[in-house]
Amino acid sequence: MLDRLAGNTALKAELGAALRTGRLPHAVLLVGEAGCGAGFAARCLAADYLYPQGGPHAEAVLKGEDTECLVLQGEGASGQIPVKRVREMREAIQHSALSTDAAGRVLFIYGAQNLNGSSANAMLKIIEEPPEGVLFLLTATSAATVLPTIRSRCAAYTIAPVPADECAALLKDRGLPGPLAEELAFVYEGHIGTALRAFQDAGTRTTLAQAKELCGYAAQNDTYRALALLTKYERDREGFLSLLWQLDQVCSAVLRRPVYGTRQCGGLTPAAAAIILRAGAEMRRHVMANGNLRLAVALLAARIA
Repeated sequence: MLDRLAGNTALKAELGAALRTGRLPHAVLLVGEAGCGAGFAARCLAADYLYPQGGPHAEAVLKGEDTECLVLQGEGASGQIPVKRVREMREAIQHSALSTDAAGRVLFIYGAQNLNGSSANAMLKIIEEPPEGVLFLLTATSAATVLPTIRSRCAAYTIAPVPADECAALLKDRGLPGPLAEELAFVYEGHIGTALRAFQDAGTRTTLAQAKELCGYAAQNDTYRALALLTKYERDREGFLSLLWQLDQVCSAVLRRPVYGTRQCGGLTPAAAAIILRAGAEMRRHVMANGNLRLAVALLAARIA
């Protein structure tokens, strides 16, 4: 199943060899920026570990449906992994019987950077004295964000984005029209998971389209229409932060390829894109510090247009 992971040839060869020789560490940390496929890579590795011969059970692992896989991830507004859930997983691992079909059991910890002090200590007890046959697969956006006590017990591997042309080819294989596949692969710099989400998820598609529309208003110095678009985010903090993120991607694309601003963003120039990036960063800091959202929306419209 590791062969299904895009790019990352050296990583797949190393993990594949470790599986074949029985030398895979019992705790593996897969590090990659959001959209690089760290979660998918973890499921691929889990499928090969549990079901070396492949088959329906291995496919179920990729879909997150296999009973030998347990999952820990952030919860609630804080996004942290609570210690209560870690203890529940410890009980589940230690006191439930293994399936006769699987080679072991896997515990996924998605977003290991969201383990706080208490939950990390509880997790450490499991990792240091693991039940036989249990593989711990952790993901994180950066190894530096994972508490040292956890990070030091894991073998860390980095998942890299694929080259834009390879990403575009993969997107076309998934059914995206050629021009759209090439645009998304370029805008998201080979982060295939992010590009797929921009195609498959209606909300993400809308936010990307609005980011490009807003760039067009900025190019035309049209404060009125910029504010009209942004007003709908006056009570939607998470939506506004998502829009700011998409603005970052679009403006970065214009800086890397100015013709993209001409063709896709209403004539936005690199100089104007740089202004939007600075304004977006300022508004993000304001919102993250629990500043007034309505004020942030109005200021963004004024700064960029």
